[in-house]
Amino acid sequence: MGEAFIQLAHGGGGMQMHRLIGEELLPACDEQYGRGGEDAAVLPGAGRLALSTDTFVVRPAVFPGGDIGKLAVCGTVNDLAMRGARPVYLTLGLVVEEGTPLDLLRTVMRSVRETCAEAGLALVAGDFKVVEAGSGDGIYANTAGVGFLESENPPSLHRAEPGDVVLLNGPLGQHGLAVLAARGELELMMSVESDCAPLHGLAQTILEAGDEAVHVLHDPTRGGLAAALNEIALASGVSLEIEEACLPRDPAVEGGCEVLGLDPLQVANEGKVMVIVAPKAADAVLTAMRAHPLGVHSARIGHILEGPERRVTMKTFLGTRRIIDLPSGELLPRIC
Repeated sequence: MGEAFIQLAHGGGGMQMHRLIGEELLPACDEQYGRGGEDAAVLPGAGRLALSTDTFVVRPAVFPGGDIGKLAVCGTVNDLAMRGARPVYLTLGLVVEEGTPLDLLRTVMRSVRETCAEAGLALVAGDFKVVEAGSGDGIYANTAGVGFLESENPPSLHRAEPGDVVLLNGPLGQHGLAVLAARGELELMMSVESDCAPLHGLAQTILEAGDEAVHVLHDPTRGGLAAALNEIALASGVSLEIEEACLPRDPAVEGGCEVLGLDPLQVANEGKVMVIVAPKAADAVLTAMRAHPLGVHSARIGHILEGPERRVTMKTFLGTRRIIDLPSGELLPRIC
């Protein structure tokens, strides 16, 4: 057998990435706190802490609706918010290629500052490295975020239960299509901007409306909604079904996906949250979401089924059912 190598598909959010993480990365993580597959680890200490880390390699560094600085802060805030944590501290490490325009660095840092202020987050430590021309691709960013938990039973990928309702706060695929358009790979009849946004305020609104009836918060980033649904099905040991007719829609995204042969369910998002909530609280949570600026287009899109199959299906416009698998292949590289 020949030597194996890392491929772009290993970073795409789909089947290959999940297999590599499970076989090569998770065995090195702490058994108690590091192997749950969550967006952020919940740790004991002086208070209940949530800790998250992430790395951002988006190309290009500036795209409609954001840039790598805004993306790095939002991505970290959102990972903490998905565990019900209030984000408080951030660290930022930058790797910059020699020859990168100083104006680009200034743009990125201005976005970092403005997004931290919007999220009520303090940037408390950082690092800066420069690599030779040709050794990188502009700017890469790495973050770590700390948040405080205010619930004894926070949302988790492992808490979905049969009968739960699935909610979504808006149309899919806007981030992925905006980045593709910025690369010059796609010309759209209508403009698309990334949905990149800090979701901590919306997450807090959801938790205030539903309390512990909110079982799961999950942001469908790499691999899109398809990956997020399968991650929940695997973690909770349940099956999920969504309804195509109920999904919030963006005509520009759907048109772009049709041209490129992409499935909107597999395209990355950076400002969407999927909520899984007990049926008794679903209406109250949905009403609260729609009253928030980032949840105006929220909708009930599906439910959790009985059964150990760990299967995700979609009821189509035609009334048939389609299996939604974990995405496979390279998908859209360098999207976040």
